Amino acid sequence: MSTPTADSARASLEALRTEIAKAVVGQDPAVTGLVVALLCRGHVLLEGVPGVAKTLLVRSLAAALDMGTKRVQFTPDLMPSDVTGSLVYDARTAEFSFQPGPVFTNILLADEINRTPPKTQASLLEAMEERQVTVDGTPRPLPEPFLVAATQNPVEYEGTYPLPEAQLDRFLLKLTVPLPARQDEIGILTRHAEGFSPRDLDSAGLRPVAGAADIEAARAAVAKTAVSPDIAAYIVDICRATRESPSLSLGVSPRGATALLSTARAWAWLTGRDYVTPDDVKALALPTLRHRVQLRPEAEMEGVTADSVISAVLAHLPVPR
Repeated sequence: MSTPTADSARASLEALRTEIAKAVVGQDPAVTGLVVALLCRGHVLLEGVPGVAKTLLVRSLAAALDMGTKRVQFTPDLMPSDVTGSLVYDARTAEFSFQPGPVFTNILLADEINRTPPKTQASLLEAMEERQVTVDGTPRPLPEPFLVAATQNPVEYEGTYPLPEAQLDRFLLKLTVPLPARQDEIGILTRHAEGFSPRDLDSAGLRPVAGAADIEAARAAVAKTAVSPDIAAYIVDICRATRESPSLSLGVSPRGATALLSTARAWAWLTGRDYVTPDDVKALALPTLRHRVQLRPEAEMEGVTADSVISAVLAHLPVPR
């Protein structure tokens, strides 16, 4: 099999949208975010109220990619070893052997991640950052590509555990999945009336249109996407402005700045350019930064949101030519 070119890889990733649209109506920004995360070796947190197709979206992505995928339903009684794996005693050999957990896959769907206690949430920290799992002192590498796509309900919902800052920071993007527009909701009902079942994606006709080789070719092309000194300075100024905002107790760290650089690069390449523009930075600023800031309690009581603070920063900062 020939190695994909940058152009063929881009075409394959564009075809993902068409495939996912066979099962999910609307939600194009979330689909784009998942693709961007794959290109940046990042992970995605999908937040929305129950019933907006968060889980279906990730399952559809997995069905459209020729890669391994597993799902973990996060519950209050889930243990860290249920995710990472554990040592199991084999009576026949009188030895302990490692039984890999579901994290050993290409795409891990961490469903309702904020319904499990912080101890189990933290079991993903090493996997997401180091792309390995250490059990009994032995590190075990995870396959490539590796993407954690986690879903969560808004934190004000009953039975949820807020994700700690260290865990949130491991996610490249936080994507909000809104309620569908009226016309999209009519389209959803029409599909169901015609026999569509979200539990049977095969009947919807989803097929793999991209694989690991396409992802690697795309990543190599993204790494060559030019970033001018002015764009780099613009990204730094955005992040520094959040640290000075009176509405925030915690602004964006340098890690957040590098994340914004990566996502803007990937978006520029996906749209067919080999250089980053200020519009690319603006397009990815909210999903890349919204979970990396903390509101002051008084600002939160006044109805200020992370998105509104970041949007105000973008509106007031001078844009490089």
